Amino acid sequence: MEFFTADMHFFHAELLKSKHFSPRPFQDLASEHAALIERWNNRVKPSDTVYHLGDFAMLNGIKPPKHAFELVYQILMQLNGHIVLVKGNHDSRDLFKFLMQHNPDLADGKKKFTFSDVGLIVKAHHHQFFLTHYPLILGPSKSSINLHGHIHHDQVPLASNLNVGIDSADFEYLSESQRPVWGTPLNLDEIDALIQSKQVALAEV
Repeated sequence: MEFFTADMHFFHAELLKSKHFSPRPFQDLASEHAALIERWNNRVKPSDTVYHLGDFAMLNGIKPPKHAFELVYQILMQLNGHIVLVKGNHDSRDLFKFLMQHNPDLADGKKKFTFSDVGLIVKAHHHQFFLTHYPLILGPSKSSINLHGHIHHDQVPLASNLNVGIDSADFEYLSESQRPVWGTPLNLDEIDALIQSKQVALAEV
């Protein structure tokens, strides 16, 4: 199966108290990290693929850089699945280079990590998904959808754009019973439900 998420911001203590971004329901980083790992692994099997669309971790102030990269690696190795990392504004190329050098083989022969500096295209469920960190404006299209992160508890008021970050405001288009547990990567059925709900809501405006 395929899953999609963004903006996990591991090690970003300031987000726990931020009033600008969507509040994170934890008192400390240890609790947040444990919950994010558990919720990921409750859904994602070792044979699945997760597309993480930028800003996996915030490493400002963790020195030396190699130690910071090792901390990220330890988190990533606790997460199930093949992980495709799209570079966000808080993800450094030096981190990606470190992970490339420490990229274990999975049981199915794939590498644990795949990397993209800009983004990629995935075709599934009759859609062409443009996977990026920053939102794209695609223009009118019947099948092209931009899945992105970056803007946290904000949204692009277009049905062709879905913010799949863990603190996305687009989740408000789903009913309480439809919404995934906070921090959980989305599967394609949930993406479809979001597309439909957002299209209906914006058509009524």
